[in-house]
Amino acid sequence: MEFTLDLNLFDELHSDDFIDLSSSGRPSDKNGFKEGILKLLNAFPDLQTNVDDILIDFEKSQIAVRWHSIGINKQKYLGIGPTEKLTKITGIEIIEIKEVKIIKRWGEWDISDHLNK
Repeated sequence: MEFTLDLNLFDELHSDDFIDLSSSGRPSDKNGFKEGILKLLNAFPDLQTNVDDILIDFEKSQIAVRWHSIGINKQKYLGIGPTEKLTKITGIEIIEIKEVKIIKRWGEWDISDHLNK
């Protein structure tokens, strides 16, 4: 399943009280997470993301997603680039939902392919 990020939909789906519990080093609020996604998309403008697995826990109102993305690095990202090389990024996310809004996110991304270019 391939998807494209719609920033209006991003704002609609994420609660104003959203908390990013990953260890990314960026601000843990909705705007910090959105800014991180925008930096990624600016560095990899042709980024294609595919969802590999989705698991749903209805009792906890949580969804786990395993995904991978590929794209060509066109701008500096995390101090590297532009490399002009195809890069693969993988990740696992757990999101918690309350009243049809994403309220929490735990995520781990593997960007070693980019770091080794």
